[in-house]
Amino acid sequence: MSQFNTDADKASYGIGLQMGEQLKANPFEGLNLNSVFEGMKDAYAGDSFRVEIPEIQAAFEKINAEIQQRREEEAKVLAAEGVAFLEENAKRAEVTVTESGLQYEVVETGEGDKPVEDSKVRVHYHGTLINGTTFDSSYERGQPAEFPVNGVIKGWTEALQMMPAGSKWRLYVPHELAYGERGAGAAIAPFSTLIFDVELLDVL
Repeated sequence: MSQFNTDADKASYGIGLQMGEQLKANPFEGLNLNSVFEGMKDAYAGDSFRVEIPEIQAAFEKINAEIQQRREEEAKVLAAEGVAFLEENAKRAEVTVTESGLQYEVVETGEGDKPVEDSKVRVHYHGTLINGTTFDSSYERGQPAEFPVNGVIKGWTEALQMMPAGSKWRLYVPHELAYGERGAGAAIAPFSTLIFDVELLDVL
């Protein structure tokens, strides 16, 4: 039987769930939930803080610096892995490398019009990291995407203008032509090389 029987208990538990999800989304090494609970209790009760504010601020600064350093180290590794992957991939006969560094292979060739930079297109796509992890897929959603050719990452903008409608290409996009040093949310880390299966359905 649940220990959360009243509406107040259930709502309180829900607040805990929300806070837990926020902590899980932005954790740091050594995060101590017992210390979190103690801080919550002291703040809610209006009790004296057991750690002085300057100490807390100093701890935050130190941990933030450690997180930033770790992210920079991880980014260097990702960038190097992406370069090595693209260098090896470029050796395959079916892969074309453009002047910008974009790589692509033609899976199917359509017979429709090619979009221009200010065209709007309808596409199906499937995006993965070089380790095979899927980060986005219109196929999985069951709904094509529509957007302007010049409103997406540089690698897409370049490739779409070379694709006749009805074509399906696989794109290998270096980080400079994707989300660069910023990355995109939790799914795409900074300096990530990306792979896309892109099917150009229509030029709108």
